[in-house]
Amino acid sequence: MDARLIGPVWRQPCGAGIGGEAGLRYIRSAAGDYRLMSDIQAASPSIDPTAKLSIGFVNWAHVLDHYVMLVFPTVVLSLEAVYGRSYAELIALGTASFAAFGIFSLPAGWLGDRWSRRNMMATFYFGCGISLALAAVAPNLTILAVALFALGAFAAIYHPVGTALLIEKATSRGRSLAFNGVCGNLGVAFAAGITALLASTVGWRWAYVVPAVVCILSGAAFLWFVPEDSRLAKRRGTTADVRFAPWLAATIFVLFAVIAVTAGLVFNVATIALPKIIDDKVGTALPLALVGTVATVVFFFGAIAQLAVGRLVEMVRPHLLFLGAAVLQFIGIVWAAYSSGLMLLVAMTVTITGIYAQVTINDYVIARYTADAWRSRVYSVRYFLSFIVSSAAVGSIAFFYARGGFDLVLGFTAAIGFGFVIATAMIAILVNDVEREKARAIQPAE
Repeated sequence: MDARLIGPVWRQPCGAGIGGEAGLRYIRSAAGDYRLMSDIQAASPSIDPTAKLSIGFVNWAHVLDHYVMLVFPTVVLSLEAVYGRSYAELIALGTASFAAFGIFSLPAGWLGDRWSRRNMMATFYFGCGISLALAAVAPNLTILAVALFALGAFAAIYHPVGTALLIEKATSRGRSLAFNGVCGNLGVAFAAGITALLASTVGWRWAYVVPAVVCILSGAAFLWFVPEDSRLAKRRGTTADVRFAPWLAATIFVLFAVIAVTAGLVFNVATIALPKIIDDKVGTALPLALVGTVATVVFFFGAIAQLAVGRLVEMVRPHLLFLGAAVLQFIGIVWAAYSSGLMLLVAMTVTITGIYAQVTINDYVIARYTADAWRSRVYSVRYFLSFIVSSAAVGSIAFFYARGGFDLVLGFTAAIGFGFVIATAMIAILVNDVEREKARAIQPAE
């Protein structure tokens, strides 16, 4: 029978179809297959009436997650005067916090799959709130360091568990992941400004008190509105949307581990060093406020890229789009290494666009190739590797900048980015035939 694709909907001509039903329409589900639209519309309300509410809380948690982790880097500027210590001594107090942010994602992912994603997210809200409150009342630097370590451990829950919960509830994975990524970017953007305002007007302790109250109130609202889901753990699907032979699945897992490390290095080097890159390579002496503004504009284009790729990933085969984002990121880094002035800004915009785009596609592809029952654990490995290399990124910036400025820093980053391109290209080659067969299988028969 003849079938025509209208956006994501397959419509059969009148008179065609099973039992002579006219005008049957098939809509692409989140799993990538095609089902009767009437079946999905009828089933959706009864499957999970709180899905949108859950997604809203997950998005809000992403804002808070990045916000709370970036309070200390701004607060530390006030602590220099309070404790009479150098910046180098004080900033070191946050090292354990960022290490915990990576390490504790592993047990968090395991508990999310085996116990309850909803309860783990509640633990995230309350744990972060209590840790922030402890930091606010810390009588000395030792207790402050302990509070920051606890904050990193509880904040680590979000990415493996929150991302898996988002995928579980979303009906449009690409767009949901893209908007969720923008929410995380808002947390990054708000942290420095709000923390500086609170610390300078009412004291550095209030910079912890305010987000502590927000986290605890958010946790209470989350428990009130989002129902218990621990029983779902035993019923989660054990079959991925796209299935591979065991040897191929193992190979892809190893390649994704390589991608997590290289992507983490590129992301952290580019985002941490961006203001200083602009300051060094634009070619004119820019005031600090203007440097920050220009950097914000560059990051803004990255956020737009995330929203755009959220739609593209539903129209273009994701493994090919993933490779395209990796190549775009690599081109931008190499371009930036050989640019200065206004052309540098264009090159860094291309770089950040590629970096932010690949983050959304990365999560989407992992969800596509991983069964629901395992997603939190797979995401935990991905984020463990990505976050644990953040300290290496900072060290590499210092090492290469001291020996050759940002030309050498960007050259090193380009080499890492090329490794990312190779890994994504290998995945694209390995899964292409399986993806092609999957695409053929979901088309209605003629």
